Amino acid sequence: MNRIEKVMRRIKENNEKAFIPYIMAGDEGLDALPKQITFLEKAGATAIEIGIPFSDPVADGPVIQAAGIRALQEGTTLKAVIQTMAGVRPIVHVPLIIMTYMNPIIAYGIEKFIEDSYHAGVDGLILPDLPVEEEGLVAPLAEKYGVEIIRLVTLTSPLERIKEISSKGKGFIYAVTVKGITGARNRFDKQVGEHLQRVKSVSSLPVFAGFGISTPLHVKEMNRYCDGVIVGSKIVELFREKELSAIEELIKAANIMRTIK
Repeated sequence: MNRIEKVMRRIKENNEKAFIPYIMAGDEGLDALPKQITFLEKAGATAIEIGIPFSDPVADGPVIQAAGIRALQEGTTLKAVIQTMAGVRPIVHVPLIIMTYMNPIIAYGIEKFIEDSYHAGVDGLILPDLPVEEEGLVAPLAEKYGVEIIRLVTLTSPLERIKEISSKGKGFIYAVTVKGITGARNRFDKQVGEHLQRVKSVSSLPVFAGFGISTPLHVKEMNRYCDGVIVGSKIVELFREKELSAIEELIKAANIMRTIK
């Protein structure tokens, strides 16, 4: 059983709230990646999303774009990230999820990428520019190797499309909470809660909220409506500023919600 599926079962059985931090691989050099992963696991992360730097991201806001540029300037490549993840996998037990765009995967070779990811201990993939209609490029190979594809729904996704997406896979649904790119927000549209509840009502998979979440209050608020949160830009920013205690506070905000129904 895939590690993601195991964790999702645990969340459901124990009424837990999940916290998935995002980090940009290669920001501050690839030597920093194992340290960040082990820190986040120790701090209580449910799983860890690892971004691959790409020159033309379509979903990333200014903070993650800047981190990606720094990582590219450090010479970070997809192959090097996978090799680094293979090195840290023996000492890390939480699921590791790669977030990337299709261009680097196609350049790498789709099957070779999936195979190498599997052998490196990668548990899942988030591919923002791969629509359901085109995922035949990747999904059969991912299923063959037991690597879970994590699918996204947005505030503008029709209910029938949400149902279709929610019927696939054994991981979780990534419910985007803003109409736009990643990045910290001061507040969210009042329809976000309704959106998360709508996704929850038709999904057999856990539903995690992501994009814009940046404070412990945001974490607690989103967890009223869904099964967990994904925090990216704020985590990237806090790592760069060496504010590790603030990262721990964000994760703690999810942990204290675990017994709240």
